[in-house]
Amino acid sequence: VHNVSSSTVCVQDGAEAGQTVKHVHVHVLARRKGDFGCSPDNLYQNLATHDKDPTVRPRSQEEMTAEAAIYREAIKNI
Repeated sequence: VHNVSSSTVCVQDGAEAGQTVKHVHVHVLARRKGDFGCSPDNLYQNLATHDKDPTVRPRSQEEMTAEAAIYREAIKNI
């Protein structure tokens, strides 16, 4: 789907781990060289702040449903 060869899997379980919603969830991030600056670990700062930027509009239910359909189809080809 994203045409990458690397990924980061991040589970945030508990407030101290950065969990912001009251259920365990997993972030699977497609990765490219330099995608978060000079250090691959910079993504954790981004995860901690991505939902706090007032200029970023949250995705609508329709957008998330469409994205989920793309991933469901891609998983069939794995």
